[in-house]
Amino acid sequence: MRFRRRLDQEFPGEGPWHLGLDNYGTPKHPHVPAWHQRHPRFLPHLVPTRSRGLKLVERWFAELTTQRVRRGSFASVEDLENTLREFLAAWHEIPHPFLWTATVESIQEKLSRGRQTLEPIQPGGTQPRSRKQKLSS
Repeated sequence: MRFRRRLDQEFPGEGPWHLGLDNYGTPKHPHVPAWHQRHPRFLPHLVPTRSRGLKLVERWFAELTTQRVRRGSFASVEDLENTLREFLAAWHEIPHPFLWTATVESIQEKLSRGRQTLEPIQPGGTQPRSRKQKLSS
């Protein structure tokens, strides 16, 4: 909620502002839908947790970070903004789409391995690891 209030303060006026939200716990809290009803210019979009589309967006921001932000030195916010604009212009000239390369078979195999690991675990059946006791001689 603190982040939403800050957006509302720092960006007054008309919208719409599209907010990508993970579909975990926060968007389900009763205060969140009520806030969005009072602030219709902020449009929430729930993105499934572990969504591959969200992963691709995260990957794009990682590319931006490694290619421009970490390599740069910025004397001001304006310098940073200019660098970001240059990156976007170059990206749009010759876009590099991120492609989902996993096959259905590889995903099903990974799920199967996960099930084999998780199914034998009983609720309350895992105990915290303890330190090995030194054997006294």
